[in-house]
Amino acid sequence: MREILFAGFGGQGVLTSGLILAEVAVFNGLKATWSPSYGSAMRGGAASCTVKYSNDFVYNPCMEEPDLLLAMNEPALAQHGSSVKKGGVILVNSDLVPDNVPTPEGVTVHRVPCSSLAQEIGQPRGANVIMTSAIIRLLGDFTFEDGMRGMHDMFRKKGKQKFEAGNTVAFKAGYDAV
Repeated sequence: MREILFAGFGGQGVLTSGLILAEVAVFNGLKATWSPSYGSAMRGGAASCTVKYSNDFVYNPCMEEPDLLLAMNEPALAQHGSSVKKGGVILVNSDLVPDNVPTPEGVTVHRVPCSSLAQEIGQPRGANVIMTSAIIRLLGDFTFEDGMRGMHDMFRKKGKQKFEAGNTVAFKAGYDAV
């Protein structure tokens, strides 16, 4: 079983990132859960979600001990960093999390400047897709192609296939960033 926690401010796309990863897992024959948590003021307030996937039934969709934390900002890292299990991974948006912010011992930290990278590739709203593909590469549970197919399937189901070209560019940028 894998457990990934996505955390940041509302409006950073952390809930969508979680949906993408859950869809990638389901698209590849696994069982998956997506459990969101956000305040009443979505944009700018704290937002997070937990994704779990496994070959077997997922009995508890809530956060327990994440294998990986995506921290899109400094408060997300401060609040959730200590919950990552020993040997786990923390992926931070280095545009919003300074180098000198302490991280727990026993975890590997990867820093990706996803906000800047999204601007550079002409996809200013693609930071979350960049980080989702970085997660897919870091965990190694799915191939690049698995991730792309699952992501596109999720957006098609939501009637948002018009974003496919931009999401493809962002996905590749994130995959290459780690």
